[in-house]
Amino acid sequence: MKNILVLTDPIGKPSFAPRLRFVCNYLTQQGYHVEVWTEELESYTIAHNYPIYELPAYRGTLDWIIKSFWSLLTDWRNRHFSTILQRKLLDRPFDIVWCTTFSTFPLRAALDVARNKHIPLLVDIRDLDEQVPGAQYQSHRGWWTLPFRMWYKKVNIHRRNRILRQADCVTTVSPWHVDFIRSFNPNVHLIYNGFDPKQFYFQGVTSSQFLISYIGRIYEFQHTDLIEQAVQELNIPDIVLNWHTPDYQPIPTTEVGDEIRRSSIMLVLTSTETHGMMTTKFFEALGCEKPILCIPSDRGCLAQAMAETNAGLASENIDEIKQFILDKYNEWKQNGFTHQPVRNIEQFNRENQAKQFEDLFRSCTRL
Repeated sequence: MKNILVLTDPIGKPSFAPRLRFVCNYLTQQGYHVEVWTEELESYTIAHNYPIYELPAYRGTLDWIIKSFWSLLTDWRNRHFSTILQRKLLDRPFDIVWCTTFSTFPLRAALDVARNKHIPLLVDIRDLDEQVPGAQYQSHRGWWTLPFRMWYKKVNIHRRNRILRQADCVTTVSPWHVDFIRSFNPNVHLIYNGFDPKQFYFQGVTSSQFLISYIGRIYEFQHTDLIEQAVQELNIPDIVLNWHTPDYQPIPTTEVGDEIRRSSIMLVLTSTETHGMMTTKFFEALGCEKPILCIPSDRGCLAQAMAETNAGLASENIDEIKQFILDKYNEWKQNGFTHQPVRNIEQFNRENQAKQFEDLFRSCTRL
């Protein structure tokens, strides 16, 4: 096995596909020939030592509206990408197709190429529509879009499951996702999201304020009430809520590690309404060995991982939350920084996870 065809959803912000990049960089270093094909989305400057080919999809807003509606009815986007890709790769030899996606694109193309070339298909599915209530991952939030969002979700689930049932192997990101997918494909494996050890590591960085930091998007099912109440009731001037969202004080991806290291507590917002959601920021805080406050507890995979790694506190109890903040605040007053004695985090190191993918690729080609 030397030639690997990688198909992925468009590479874009906020972090430009770190899971994909780590695996591809590792495989290239091991002597594999890797090619990545996707849709054109936005310009990026990520370093890569393998070719990335981007096929154009939309030309302007009107074109996007028309093609999106037509895709809902006929799966045009996936069909179009598959047709072009097969034509371009007609006489190209590959040993395996690896498709990594958070949704349904480009699953159809991945299956079509794999079947036409008689090679294995390994799918890495990073999100499932069923893991959140409603259709809250979709970007259009007007009330009038809800019927279309629910329709779109139902159609996508049907199209996704048709491909996953036929994949030779599936990987996903939490124990809940594994259990869910196993009902229609028994060959499913867990490879968590993780952290880049070169960017996320512990260093005792002092700060003039006790920063409780949140980095990332806030979805409809996530609420900030508990942490705001706790900070207000503690009423300590040194304690500051430090928000970094796409709409408020966004920070470049390359500076996220530094921001975590200068923070005293990293905040993870979750919900009991969700299933198996384990945000990448959780793993990045683990890599930096910073205390994590997960509110409220999801009472599921994330809370279990918090306990197994001694990452901090997962709770919806306001008194527990305030006590946790006070304990870390006293540590910060004494040392100028906080440090969480985490354990068992090597399984989340992206370098180790890349080796896991390589092992699966090898086992698939021997089927």
